[in-house]
Amino acid sequence: MLFPLFRAAARSRAPERKSAPLIALSLMGAPRWSARDFPALAREGVMKNAVAYRCVRMIAEGAASVPWLVYDGARELDAHPLLSLLAAPNPHEEGSALFERLYAFLQCAGDSYLEAVSASAAVRELYVLRPDRVSVVADGRGWPIAYDYRIDGRTSRIARDASGFLPVLHMSLFHPLDDHYGFSPIAAAGNAVDVHNAGAAWTKSLLDNAARPSGALVYKGPDGGSLTEDQFNRLKRELEDSYQGAANAGRPMVLEGGLDWRAMSYSPAELDFSNSRDIAAREIALAFGVPPMLLGIPGDNTYANYREANLVFWRQTVLPLVAKTARALTKWLGPRFGENLRIGYDADAVDALALEREAVWDRLGNANFLTMNERRAAAGYSPVEGGDGINAS
Repeated sequence: MLFPLFRAAARSRAPERKSAPLIALSLMGAPRWSARDFPALAREGVMKNAVAYRCVRMIAEGAASVPWLVYDGARELDAHPLLSLLAAPNPHEEGSALFERLYAFLQCAGDSYLEAVSASAAVRELYVLRPDRVSVVADGRGWPIAYDYRIDGRTSRIARDASGFLPVLHMSLFHPLDDHYGFSPIAAAGNAVDVHNAGAAWTKSLLDNAARPSGALVYKGPDGGSLTEDQFNRLKRELEDSYQGAANAGRPMVLEGGLDWRAMSYSPAELDFSNSRDIAAREIALAFGVPPMLLGIPGDNTYANYREANLVFWRQTVLPLVAKTARALTKWLGPRFGENLRIGYDADAVDALALEREAVWDRLGNANFLTMNERRAAAGYSPVEGGDGINAS
């Protein structure tokens, strides 16, 4: 039986005290936030949260779907060993799969690592390293000189080779308080992720317990007596331990010794769990740069707004990430394959930009004061022979 101390209180009158028989308890404690290390963020923010998981997938899959291009100066190359390496980086993965993991780790951890494996002084394969297994090795001035990779209790150091090439590309997102490691969108949205997850757990617990509301516990002692201080404190502790928290939501009570439970109904605001979770979901989407309507979060989801939101997603989130990666790959791998090589990307292959692209082509087609090569350059294409005349078409 619950609360056995009240059997004695029912048999003998408690000491005289001036108080009301209603016990008013406030069971709200301080918020408990999840840890902010990578394993905790991965579990709570990606593996247990559908909104964050979908954001990571949308960004990673979208960015990985953009084809790579290789330029020698201003001329686009149709075939090149560097282009072949980006298309087939290792025997286990094709190019888009490798870069999807690279982008996904960048969103989850704020850092992503790409290792180059060389043979006969030439880069032959590329592999993505899991960020929680990698640590930066810095020199006395704080600059990275190597990377330690830990797996199965062993640590391998990846350092510069004889030519001075560091075979690890470290990409990171801006962190205001760290010199080497990045700050992930999931960490920025960590509180919103906790609220979203806690709302789901609370709702599920209520449903498991028939969605019974809370109420007030009233003590009706003999001759209007009240609880002693020790009895009150013990009752409060037992209530907190046995009935507080999402796991105990709606748990039935067994009462005796003058205790009476008076159920209270939920107000509309208390029942509006979905609105609180929608607000948290919007904060998560904001941290990732994904328009909420693309995630199915209720709002003004007309067709025109959806199309505009998709365009904004690609222009402000996906393509800047692809461009950043292209510049990093150019600086890292370009010199290993020749001089003046530059890695770019084919934005024309993105279906979401089709209407915008057609509008640009229409404007350039009517710009008769430009040469063909000037129009091609404005559209992102390389020049062609004989295209420098004003009347060229």
